[in-house]
Amino acid sequence: MKTVGYLKTLGSVVAMVVACSVYAQASGPATDSTSTAASVKAAKRANHQLGRKVRAALSKTQGLDVSSIAVRARGGAVTLTGSVPSQGQIEAAGTAAKGVAGVTSVTNKLTVVQQ
Repeated sequence: MKTVGYLKTLGSVVAMVVACSVYAQASGPATDSTSTAASVKAAKRANHQLGRKVRAALSKTQGLDVSSIAVRARGGAVTLTGSVPSQGQIEAAGTAAKGVAGVTSVTNKLTVVQQ
């Protein structure tokens, strides 16, 4: 009987040590995850601002219908999707997007749709 009581006590001590060890390991990277979360948030903000700048440049382009154009920016790479009434507008949109500061590349997925 004393052996069973001893094993129960030993088992609970081992479980407590393992639980503390796991908790200590899990709480260590928490400070890293907050800085990672902050950098992800900053990157999203920068992408959003770049997308707005490209959208503004497209809006200022003469003869370009931007009502069906979507702009997505990610790390300086801009993707244009949607439809325009003519091939010339596809080229004008790509040129306008390339001219925005901070844009490193433009993927133009615009299509021509007669209205």
